Amino acid sequence: MRLHDIAVVGASGLVGRKILEVIQERKFETGKVVAIASDISAGKELNVKGKAYKLHKLEPHIFKNLEFAFFSAGGAVSTEWVPRAAAEGCIAIDNSSAFRMKEDVPLVVPEVNRQDMFKNKGIIANPNCSTIQLVTALKPLDNAFKIKRIVVSTYQSVSGAGHKGEAALDYEIQNAGKKAEAPFPHRIAYNAIPHIDIFFDDNYTREELKMINETRKIMNRRDLNITATCVRIPTKVGHGESVNIEFDKKVSGDEVRNVLTSAKGVTVVDFPSTSSYPMPIDCEGKDDVFVGRIRSDDSVKHGINLWIVSDNIRKGAATNAVQIAEEYVKGK
Repeated sequence: MRLHDIAVVGASGLVGRKILEVIQERKFETGKVVAIASDISAGKELNVKGKAYKLHKLEPHIFKNLEFAFFSAGGAVSTEWVPRAAAEGCIAIDNSSAFRMKEDVPLVVPEVNRQDMFKNKGIIANPNCSTIQLVTALKPLDNAFKIKRIVVSTYQSVSGAGHKGEAALDYEIQNAGKKAEAPFPHRIAYNAIPHIDIFFDDNYTREELKMINETRKIMNRRDLNITATCVRIPTKVGHGESVNIEFDKKVSGDEVRNVLTSAKGVTVVDFPSTSSYPMPIDCEGKDDVFVGRIRSDDSVKHGINLWIVSDNIRKGAATNAVQIAEEYVKGK
């Protein structure tokens, strides 16, 4: 049994802590684990599921002789330190958006494009949480039927904004809806905000463009017609997505259901007669992507509607990153 020496950058954050949890749960065989946090936290201990990790600060050569470095400390940290980790011979698995659209950086969801991770130059990008669950469901359908166009609307939980997002929702609920100072532009409690990240000149947000561009790259469909509207809602964990798909040919709901039932990493929950369908509250703590409400859309030619839900902190971030390391160890 070979042990893997690793680093987790942003270890005390929502995703960093979850990476450490998932590593334990999935029994990814680690030797040395360097947990890295802010300079202020350096020297303190982080307890994750009964295991204590001493926190370190980022400093030159901290990645030397490590096999993997998981980054989840934001774009600025990744931009500076991911190339340093790669230069020291470490495979950097980055959860920020800093390298996702770089031509020489693979953007990987193991169930979808596992082979791409081996074309790296020391950096492998972890996609956006909403993109991960979308492509996990869409890729097997594209393989089977060829997708012509996608319209996706997201219903994203506050944990997508980290600890501050969860704290804002708690504060507002406890204070009769009084707006928290950060991180949302409007009150999130009892509300829905069609605005995630900054707006660009075309009135799309960065989150929407991430989904569009990342989906095309991961699915190797640069010509794919896809549009997105991303909405923040007052749920704690789990992103939902309403997805309308137009295929090149006529496809029935049963055919879609059959493909997804056998797809890796997907669980179909689709029994409307018993009110059984995926919900964020049921996906929390689980690693699959859940799909339901599968039905034909007769308003367009060859249309199908889906509802997709997944735990954005696990499969949408931490679990996908750990899966990349697991598959990398297995090799081509």
